[in-house]
Amino acid sequence: RELKLRNYVPEDEELKKRKVPQAKPASVEDKVKDQLQAAKPEPIIEEVDLANLAPRKPDWDLKRDVAKKLEKLEKRTQRAIAELIRERLRGQEEELASAVGSAKQEGSDSD
Repeated sequence: RELKLRNYVPEDEELKKRKVPQAKPASVEDKVKDQLQAAKPEPIIEEVDLANLAPRKPDWDLKRDVAKKLEKLEKRTQRAIAELIRERLRGQEEELASAVGSAKQEGSDSD
């Protein structure tokens, strides 16, 4: 077997003959450039949405889970408000009708 010295720098002249020359790394820049040009990566996201980049609030999952229930409650609330308005309008119509009726009675009594 022959002795090959790769990392050791000998001082002896005879051992210096056995030293292996330093290896030069191959240039990979050209290979990488060729691969990148062949792949031509297209931009995945054309427009950046800042809402997606911003961190979410700590309670976002709770809001998401309760959203459906809140929609139902909102509908019920709107119906209840509409019903209350209708009742008030009916009450006002009855008051107006009674006020008009009493005014007619007072007018007919004075004749």
